[in-house]
Amino acid sequence: MRNHSPGDGSQTGAYYGPESGTRWFGLWDGFFAVSYLVTAVLLFLSGGSQVNHSIPIAALTLIVPWYAAVGRTLMIEDTYGPRNLVFAAGLVALFCLTTAFNLVGAFALFAVIPMLIMSLPMASAVVLATAANLCPVLVVAFTGEDLGLSVLGVLPISLLSIALSVLLGMWIKRVVRQSKERGLLIEELRHSRERVARLSHEAGISAERERLAREIHDTLAQGLTSIISLVQAAESEVREAPDQAVNHLSLAGRVAKESLAEARDFVAALTPPALRGGSLSQAVRRQAEGLIAETGLEVRCSVMGDEKSLPMAVSVVLLRTVQEAIANVRKHAKRARTVDVIVVFDEGGVRLLVRDDGEGFTPDGTQEGYGLRGMQARVAEIDGVASVTSSPGRGTTVEVSVPMTAPVGEESRV
Repeated sequence: MRNHSPGDGSQTGAYYGPESGTRWFGLWDGFFAVSYLVTAVLLFLSGGSQVNHSIPIAALTLIVPWYAAVGRTLMIEDTYGPRNLVFAAGLVALFCLTTAFNLVGAFALFAVIPMLIMSLPMASAVVLATAANLCPVLVVAFTGEDLGLSVLGVLPISLLSIALSVLLGMWIKRVVRQSKERGLLIEELRHSRERVARLSHEAGISAERERLAREIHDTLAQGLTSIISLVQAAESEVREAPDQAVNHLSLAGRVAKESLAEARDFVAALTPPALRGGSLSQAVRRQAEGLIAETGLEVRCSVMGDEKSLPMAVSVVLLRTVQEAIANVRKHAKRARTVDVIVVFDEGGVRLLVRDDGEGFTPDGTQEGYGLRGMQARVAEIDGVASVTSSPGRGTTVEVSVPMTAPVGEESRV
């Protein structure tokens, strides 16, 4: 049995499947049936004795079950082994028996030669095809005088038939090889498409997880942090400054409601409540006011230039940046006294700066937590640039620049 490697394309069923193989051999079965019927009719109509009719027709008819029971499976499986030689030898023997009793049986070569080529390696197929083509010559050599034929008259036809058989065999083998290679390429393409679809699906899941993580960090996590700070402040003031404690608790309730609304909205990928019914500058001012109420810091909020209507995706990213920067001021800006929040509109686009005068730090990548990385990822999605500059004793500045040509994008991305 010939060994097949997965990449040589030799196992037809592996690339075409049972259905395509059946369709291909369905056409061949039709040709084989037509060849048998034409040869049988010609044998029946030919002159000669009863023996010259019955024996050739019987031998020709035996080829049919021999092909159906043995040869057809070998051709479909496209394997070479001892069974192939047995089938080919039996096929040639039955053909020679048919031709020996009636030369009209030579018409069966139209079916015999392709079967030899499809069931054997090329070299073996050429040898047996040559033997089959020389069979009529041998019959004429022994019985030519009775038939009025000569070997020299039949030999050129047989030689031409041998040459055509070789060319036919080379053509069939080439077509089959190209078909297998094409089948292999189609199979590889199908696997590649499945792999691309799987990777795209995984990338989509990863992107959605990243989006949800950013939204949770920028809404729920920051809101809960603010609530904790306000409740702690209220606990320390409940006896000495009850009015101030009530204000802090009221602010904590408001933050809780806003965080709940944010949670509901980012799941539905809707506009954040802070941007509903107002502009970006108004939403930024509210964030600054919240920082003043929570920490008592001096927060200066200013808008420079004529405010332009921004795509919602850009407004959301800028608002999330302000929220992250203010959260970082609340948590990390030790000894800070003032905070500047500046929004600049110009012809090139929009810039946002959040600057504090805290202790600062030496940027080396180790201080960047998930919030800063998420902020930079958000800004990159709208073709903007985000930077964080800081130095010990000189505070920290978060700056975001977004060109006016930034893509609108889908709200679900932010």
